[in-house]
Amino acid sequence: MSQQINLFNPRFQKQKRYLTAPALALMLGAALFGSLAFAVAARGRVAVLETEAAKLNERVKTAEARRDTTLAGLAPRAKEAAVAQQLAQAEAENRALHGVADILEQNRVGNPHGYSEYFQALARSRVGGLWLTGVEIDGAQADIGLRGRALQAELLPGYLNGLARQPVLQGKAFGHVEIARPVLAAQAQAPAAPAASSAATPAAEPAAPPAPVDAPYVEFSLQAAGSRPLGQGGTP
Repeated sequence: MSQQINLFNPRFQKQKRYLTAPALALMLGAALFGSLAFAVAARGRVAVLETEAAKLNERVKTAEARRDTTLAGLAPRAKEAAVAQQLAQAEAENRALHGVADILEQNRVGNPHGYSEYFQALARSRVGGLWLTGVEIDGAQADIGLRGRALQAELLPGYLNGLARQPVLQGKAFGHVEIARPVLAAQAQAPAAPAASSAATPAAEPAAPPAPVDAPYVEFSLQAAGSRPLGQGGTP
């Protein structure tokens, strides 16, 4: 008869120790070194960020300085009194011209149909050697008064016939006609100054004033029936 006897006892087996003092020291050293490396790297990154922030601040200050300079240049300048007065006068004249233009456009002066057709008819009825010196159109009925000059009185009937052929002047009758040749005072011609003479020479007698002469033209005045004479109202 046989019997096996186990003489192994685990308590007597040699135990391995992993957390020994050298191992702990090594681990602590590695952790400390890693922490220091991370701190150094973080410090370098912070320095780079601080440098970039400083550069950005400088750019912002430069941009703000440019903005202030630009705004100062755009600030409104004080108005000069003379320029302001001229501007106000120009604006007043402009308003007046616009008012006159509105009135003329609406034909609110005198004849509601305006007077441009009458002046066009007078311009179309030109006669050589005859010219007008005054025109009046009076009232809503457009009573016409004419004043002018002609080198010959015989030119006036032909001129009136030309006016009668104008459509806008048909039916206009001139109830008052005057033709006269004005008298002009002759221009006195001063004689040439005599040479210096001795005191014994008697003074020359003053020359007689020149006689008036007839003008080389005749003056005429035509007034429509019922109208006032020229110079007493109407639209020139």
